[in-house]
Amino acid sequence: MKYIKYINDQFRNAVGRSNSIVLYGQNISAGSCISGLTKGINGNASCLVINTPNIENTQVGIGFGLMLNGVSSVFFMKQQDFLLLGVDHLVNTYNFVRIDKPLASFTIVTVVVDSGYEGIQSCLNNFSDFCSIARIPGYAVTNKHDADQIIGTYLISPGFRIIGISQRLFQTELIVCEDAVSAYNSGEIFQYYSGKDATIVCFNFSLPQGLKLYNEFVSRGLHASLFSVNAVLPVDWGIIIEDVNRTRKLIVLDDSKSVNCSCYHLTTTIYRECNPERLKIFRRELTDDVLRPNSDEFIVDVDILMQQLK
Repeated sequence: MKYIKYINDQFRNAVGRSNSIVLYGQNISAGSCISGLTKGINGNASCLVINTPNIENTQVGIGFGLMLNGVSSVFFMKQQDFLLLGVDHLVNTYNFVRIDKPLASFTIVTVVVDSGYEGIQSCLNNFSDFCSIARIPGYAVTNKHDADQIIGTYLISPGFRIIGISQRLFQTELIVCEDAVSAYNSGEIFQYYSGKDATIVCFNFSLPQGLKLYNEFVSRGLHASLFSVNAVLPVDWGIIIEDVNRTRKLIVLDDSKSVNCSCYHLTTTIYRECNPERLKIFRRELTDDVLRPNSDEFIVDVDILMQQLK
């Protein structure tokens, strides 16, 4: 099954369990349905589905207004870049709303454009910056296991959050790990494998690269632990600290384009708590290439990494 199809199924299942909810966004029940993300979302009679124009500042404000009046809603966005137009509400209105414990939910589901070729207006991929500006809970969805947990737990639960979907993964095969998968802190961190030779930690939407790296370790007769940090803001690193204390080697992958990433919070904590023998961070190169269409690939050089870990 494709990633986008499974995410769509999970959205429809979660909405189907709601007694009353407002779903809105541009073209969410007609035409492209945001490339299939919201296809069939209007099949539940208990939902009010509204196709809206591009008025992102107003749309974010509407979500908070509905929440204040006890009405839950989900705003589906075709592109996270346009959320810049709603920053005033994300900061000032949210700071007002968060004073009281809300009884209703407001969730922004946004497509993070991380696939390249779109050019200047679609190259942001700075999920962490949106969340850090007002300590907004944010969750990146990368595979079957985190989709089940994050969408099932957060889509329509009381409070406000942003759920990010990767455009790069839309038409890829859904990642399903056969072994036991452990979720920590209500889906903020997932552990997929456990090994003694290194600890691999993936941020944003870099789990595919992390799995490829894990398999490279296996092919060389080595075994690593593999974690994915789905929460955008810094979390309790206890389970990762415990693993690094055992392996003594940490590899961090982060495919976001921010200069202020959650992975830095982890690495400074690890240095303070663990003093590892080796620590390697793989990040995107922040060059002017992002201002023109390009493949925008996130590549981890395994051969160089293995040399550095010796």
